[in-house]
Amino acid sequence: MRTARVGLRVSAGQRRRCFGLLVSAGDVWACVLDMNRWRRQRGLRPVVGYQALCRELSAAGPGTFGELDSVGARSVLRRYSDAWFATAKRRKDGEVAARYPRRKRRLMPVRYYHGTFTLDGRRLRLPAGRGCASLWVRLDRPVPYEAGQVRSVTLVAEGGRLFVDVTAEVPITAYPPEREPDPGRMAGVDPGLIHPFAVAGPDGEGLVVSGRAIRAETHLHLKDTKHRRRTVSRQAPKPGQVGSRRWRKYRARQRKIEARHRRRVRQAQHEAARQVITWATARRIGTLVVGDPRGVLALTAGRRHNQRVQAWRIGHLLKCLRDKAEQAGIGLVLVDERGTSSTCPTCRRRVPKPKNRNFTCTWCGFSGHRDLVGGANIARRGPGGTITTTSMFPVVITHRRAGRHLPGAGRSRRDPRRSPHHGTAYGVPWPAVARPTRSGESLAHHSEDQPTPPPQRGKRWLTRH
Repeated sequence: MRTARVGLRVSAGQRRRCFGLLVSAGDVWACVLDMNRWRRQRGLRPVVGYQALCRELSAAGPGTFGELDSVGARSVLRRYSDAWFATAKRRKDGEVAARYPRRKRRLMPVRYYHGTFTLDGRRLRLPAGRGCASLWVRLDRPVPYEAGQVRSVTLVAEGGRLFVDVTAEVPITAYPPEREPDPGRMAGVDPGLIHPFAVAGPDGEGLVVSGRAIRAETHLHLKDTKHRRRTVSRQAPKPGQVGSRRWRKYRARQRKIEARHRRRVRQAQHEAARQVITWATARRIGTLVVGDPRGVLALTAGRRHNQRVQAWRIGHLLKCLRDKAEQAGIGLVLVDERGTSSTCPTCRRRVPKPKNRNFTCTWCGFSGHRDLVGGANIARRGPGGTITTTSMFPVVITHRRAGRHLPGAGRSRRDPRRSPHHGTAYGVPWPAVARPTRSGESLAHHSEDQPTPPPQRGKRWLTRH
């Protein structure tokens, strides 16, 4: 099952009806929360089963939640039931910090299953309640799946914009004979902050996917958010005071920027996962052994590192890799990665964890990329942490980048959130304009082969770093 997010092109009336459906779905969610809270206060058992919730919805009668029909309302009930039982299972397994659904939301996604909607090219028909006309909307791009593969559509809102999540059932990739992935060929994957994926594969080959553009996007977004918050701090309403129109416009602008930032990071993580699967498919790798770092995310390591870990979004990163691996017919196994980046892959001895990206063993003198060292050690581990295979450290390393669509990632663009380049005036575009030549002087005199004249006293020279 794969899901693609497609934007909507709607008129003012269609936009008002779409948000009305989302608000009605939020009312359904709030009613379920209030009902179970009242039952808990009276010492009664909560109503959490999907069938029991549907009976309560039927007792409410038609037209209770505006234009929202029973199909959309039942999708909200199914979401609540699944979340409640998932939390109950986590608490039964010993995770006492797991909380049951308790927060109300103004807007809730509405899902329509196969047979209740109509998808005709770039036009989508959503059902409405009794006595209301069906809602026809237009998609801003074609759906990347065939019409017979689509199983459900979900109406969502993010940052003031309307989207439709189209879920389709796609077949597993078919390979020609003797080109399909071999389950016996394993590769270790070490997820990280700077490099989303570092893969140590068989035959001495490795892959390093750089995520510095993602880190720069996160850093600049955080910096811009802090600056904007300081600017409007004096105009913020007091606690308990109703916000003004100016404050509501600021909040809408803030939600729009946050949604754009999340879309950029999600797209970059999808690109990183796609590069790993493409590289593994070309080498017939059938099993990916991935280190799971979520066991140490709750450890306090200072406010700076805690902020980096919070912006990492490792859950979405692993989900992208798992979905693409399943479609490619590649198995994925999660193992504990504790100690993999501080263990020498040659002599198997523990060494102090290096601060930079280069790993050097003080016992045998081995040296290599720290993330690839972690990937090579992860490839030897099984689900229980035991050493299962022998994997040599990569000799041939392939480097890829993720997030080329991010602003400032290319040489021809510069992120407007960055401070001006040192040595240039504020507002000068990047790259800087070439130094003009004197009249009658050929351009060959200033070619790159000629030595650069030394700077004169009192003048500043532009140097590209």
